[in-house]
Amino acid sequence: MSQSEYPGAPWRKSTYSGEGNGCVTVAPLDVTIGVRDSKLSDSPVQEFSSRAWTQFLLDGIR
Repeated sequence: MSQSEYPGAPWRKSTYSGEGNGCVTVAPLDVTIGVRDSKLSDSPVQEFSSRAWTQFLLDGIR
């Protein structure tokens, strides 16, 4: 899927992305969490279950 398929998604910049234009953004979608690359005009969107996304975040903290 691409970001154009989620026109109303509330994309947020990752706090780890820094100050530049090339950012990772995330958004809650219908039943998944979407992750995209904001520097691409129609970035592919990777979708993760809430459980997988939570585990990813927790693994990054450890």
